[in-house]
Amino acid sequence: MEYFAVPLILVILIIFLLSCLKIVPQSNQYITEFLGKYKSTWDAGIHFKIPFFERVANKVTLKEIILDSPPQPVITKDNVTMQIDTVVYYNIFDAKSYTYGVVNPLSALSNLTATTLRNIVGDMELDETLSSRDKINDEMTCLLDVATDRWGIKVNRVELKNIIPPKDIQDSMEKQMKAERERRETLLQAEGHKQAVITRAEGDKQAAILQAEGERDARIARAEGEARAVRLAKEAEAAGIRAIREAAPDFSVLELRKYDALIQMSNGRAAKLIVPTDAVQAVTKNVMFSETTGLGDATAPEAELADPHPEDVCCSDSENVVTREFLK
Repeated sequence: MEYFAVPLILVILIIFLLSCLKIVPQSNQYITEFLGKYKSTWDAGIHFKIPFFERVANKVTLKEIILDSPPQPVITKDNVTMQIDTVVYYNIFDAKSYTYGVVNPLSALSNLTATTLRNIVGDMELDETLSSRDKINDEMTCLLDVATDRWGIKVNRVELKNIIPPKDIQDSMEKQMKAERERRETLLQAEGHKQAVITRAEGDKQAAILQAEGERDARIARAEGEARAVRLAKEAEAAGIRAIREAAPDFSVLELRKYDALIQMSNGRAAKLIVPTDAVQAVTKNVMFSETTGLGDATAPEAELADPHPEDVCCSDSENVVTREFLK
């Protein structure tokens, strides 16, 4: 038995010593006490504690922790009671302060969050509370971070999870939102009608302007065409006069042209033409005198052998025949 007692004692001693070895995981810290008094803070790794005299008082994680608080009744400045629940994101940066700074740190943080929320929302009205979530979050984060420093807690951010007003307030808000949407719809319809009328008026204006410009351009074109036609007619008339001047007609031709004009004037239905006998005789004598003496004849000598009644180049055969009959 003695041979087995010694190895057994050694085994028990080894097991006991191994139980005094402590492995601290990553992102954790252990608080140790020696005879009930704080001794040290163990970081991640292997540590040995003195048996019977030293113990691990608290195991603290350094990871970020989420504290989801239940809905809290909060009264606004205009005496509206709402239910608001918050979510706090924090982590422990000092394990010793976290262990010895406050009893039940999570409960203390939850109560501090509720009281801070009541203080902030109590200075706001309902509409401001509903539209100032970011402002409330920032103020609560700053206040909680300062208040929890002595507890070894770092508050990273605070978020308002839900804001639940009373049922009657919700109904009133829904009616208000509905009325606001109807008002916006009416304004949009009126604005659309206004824009349509303005656009239609602008279109009519542009159409009238274009029509007036078209009529103006048409009148200008017609006036230019008429002016060009008159100019061409006058140029043709001037060319005819120049041709007559260049032909150098004698007196008889001119007299025949006069009677041609008289014949054309007598073509009307109600036209009456009275030619004095003296004028006819004077013309006949002038013609006979010019034919006998050759005075006033601008033609060459060979023209004396020509026809005594030359045809007028400016008149047709029928007109010449009528003129001859009239002279007889």
